[in-house]
Amino acid sequence: MPPRILVADDQQDVLEALRLLLKGEGFEIATATSAAGVMAAVEREDFDAVLLDLNYQRDTTSAAEGLDLLTRLQAMDRTLPVVVMTAWGTVDKAVAAMRRGARDFIEKPWDNARLLATLRTQVALGNALRSTARLESENEALRGRGDRPTLIATAKAMQPVLQLMRRVAASDAPVLISGEHGTGKDVVARWLHAESQRATRPLVTVNVGGLSDGVFESELFGHVKGAFTDAKSERVGRFELADGGTLFLDEIANMTVAQQAKILRVLQVGEFERVGSSKTRRVNVRILSATNADVAEEVRAGRFREDLLFRLNTVEIHVPPLRERPEDIPALAIHFLGQHATRYGKRLEGFSPDALDALLRHHWPGNVRELDHVVERAVLLAEASQVGAGDLGLASETGDPLARLERMTLADVERHLIHRALERANGNVSEAADALGLSRSALYRRLEKFDR
Repeated sequence: MPPRILVADDQQDVLEALRLLLKGEGFEIATATSAAGVMAAVEREDFDAVLLDLNYQRDTTSAAEGLDLLTRLQAMDRTLPVVVMTAWGTVDKAVAAMRRGARDFIEKPWDNARLLATLRTQVALGNALRSTARLESENEALRGRGDRPTLIATAKAMQPVLQLMRRVAASDAPVLISGEHGTGKDVVARWLHAESQRATRPLVTVNVGGLSDGVFESELFGHVKGAFTDAKSERVGRFELADGGTLFLDEIANMTVAQQAKILRVLQVGEFERVGSSKTRRVNVRILSATNADVAEEVRAGRFREDLLFRLNTVEIHVPPLRERPEDIPALAIHFLGQHATRYGKRLEGFSPDALDALLRHHWPGNVRELDHVVERAVLLAEASQVGAGDLGLASETGDPLARLERMTLADVERHLIHRALERANGNVSEAADALGLSRSALYRRLEKFDR
């Protein structure tokens, strides 16, 4: 669905100019000529943003009416972005509007490129705020079903992932969660457990790839007192702790072949003995596992047992990297901003347009985990009411473009160059195609390929 914008101005020639400009850039437009018309439109329809002229008839009474309208719009929907327009030389009115909740302002006569860039930024932020508010509301409503994590995944690349998660969550089938470091595989595991029939039972997590042979059995299966020199008391292993619930085995590809053999037996028969004991114990656990490695390649190389892989991946869920789901970046950033602002006792209203642009341009080699850390740092350093680009501490993309390209796939490079060409051409497809040395139809074919 194209973004839907409500444009409010009392001059028909201005409304028509804005309607033609925005419609030509793919926006859907509705118009209003009064405060009452704005309120009626917002009550009747959903908009992605409002572009509001503050200078009705250029008198103070109408300006005051515009500020009052802002207050009423905020009371109705705090996630609806309002961008105000004001005549050159009346920036004081724009400042007053920002204090009432406006997200940004544009001076008349406006610059087309700045106006379009501002609206796109605010539409993205508004969508992110609504998505985050909805997800957190759903999360709060479902607290009784276990600790269900907030899962922010509205990007097209995440939709097959979500569909598969919903289909397998209620079953006891083993699930292998694959993906790069930091993509949120642990969040997927917690979501699957919370949506399962075992949600009221424990979810136990263990990084099996980080366990040495000396502690592997004790950690997973437990030991009895005196089983070895340092066994001064009895220990319950992770399998027993997860009995009736879910056991999440992280970094499975890093297990040694000997460790793989030990865990395979438990998965096959559901039985084990604590270290130093001959008593056989039975457990009923669902196994979720995760890896950032290509386990099929590990099997071919002889480093991972094929029979163990069969036991672990009845269903495989692959979590795409953040660079393949850029639509989720604003919502994730706002989610982390809320968490860290609360944690550190700071009041922050969001991200400046430059900060959001920097977040969207970054390649995110560390994925969602890196984004979380960047936002936490920004919350600590921010001194203004919004997080600025400088607070993020992201390296400039112009600093070493070759280094950035080396971290990208060919598809990523192509997508990036087309995106930048369209930005420079202010969305004009013919101009962007000429700059890229492509025909207009060839550029459209590439755009359609990225949208699949």
